[in-house]
Amino acid sequence: MMSFSKKVFALCIASTFLCLSAMVCAQTQKIEEGFDYRILPIPQPLETKGKVEVIEFFWYGCPHCYDFEPELSSWVKRQPKDVTFRRVPVAFRDDLLPHSQLFYALEAMGKGDALNEKVMYAMHKENKRLMTEPEIADWVASQGIDRNTFLATYRSFAIVSKARTARQLAEAYRIEGVPTIVMQGKYVTSPSIAGSKAKAIVVMDYLEEKIRKDKYKQ
Repeated sequence: MMSFSKKVFALCIASTFLCLSAMVCAQTQKIEEGFDYRILPIPQPLETKGKVEVIEFFWYGCPHCYDFEPELSSWVKRQPKDVTFRRVPVAFRDDLLPHSQLFYALEAMGKGDALNEKVMYAMHKENKRLMTEPEIADWVASQGIDRNTFLATYRSFAIVSKARTARQLAEAYRIEGVPTIVMQGKYVTSPSIAGSKAKAIVVMDYLEEKIRKDKYKQ
């Protein structure tokens, strides 16, 4: 008859084995084109040659973008120097262009990194719509930014042009929903494509290594 201590030891070994098996399964998940990611029929030009280019197409008002933000930010933070990451705001309708202008105005003022998550928090947790110029300016001012300086930037030709160009870029990349990740101008994935936020991150790691391997084959 097995003693109590031996039973406990056996259970610990079994538990450890199951945990290790789960880790191995997670690391060896099968990733397939057409299921976990797709390839754009027309690859788009890269902004930075010789690096792994990653773009997140997003919208401040998208609850799925807000939900994906923690995982995506963690992924970005652990990337090596040969990975470039940028966000592109998508306005699927004209009335959403103010959000794109807000993104580029904050970026131009050097406040994007500090306030992007706060914008999303305000919209999704504090029920602020930020759909009109006065609403946006009031919120930005509440963050300690001079209202007039912000409005001058927000209304500028350069910022309005960037917002409209972003929409054209989304059309060129055939973006139909957000958040969507595009890597190296041709590989497309997202939590909805991959099936979950966690799987999307795994797919991004896979594509990152694939891009490097393909580069060395050339």
